Amino acid sequence: MTLNADGRTELALSGGGCTCCAIDAAPTHLGGERVDAVALDPARHATEFGVEGMTCGNCVRHVSEELSAMYGVESVDVELVAGGVSTVTVRSSSPVDAAAIAAAVAEAGYEVAAR
Repeated sequence: MTLNADGRTELALSGGGCTCCAIDAAPTHLGGERVDAVALDPARHATEFGVEGMTCGNCVRHVSEELSAMYGVESVDVELVAGGVSTVTVRSSSPVDAAAIAAAVAEAGYEVAAR
């Protein structure tokens, strides 16, 4: 244990943050139980594709709602290109089936662009 000039205990920092929330922090113990630090990566399953025909924010909302309703989908980001091919990124807890994505986009009234 190291004390600073104010007489307070200095805590070692690990991985660019404090020891309780640093990504590479060693497991800690809380109330006698082992707690492993887990780094959550929202991009661990990201699927990017194009959608044709969206022209406004309302179009984006319809597509986002349909995709967000799919099992495991955590977020949907759309880069709108009005009248062109908009880029859609779906982040999920597990891989999402391409056919299911196409069906959800079709349900919203649009189609996945050919690559």
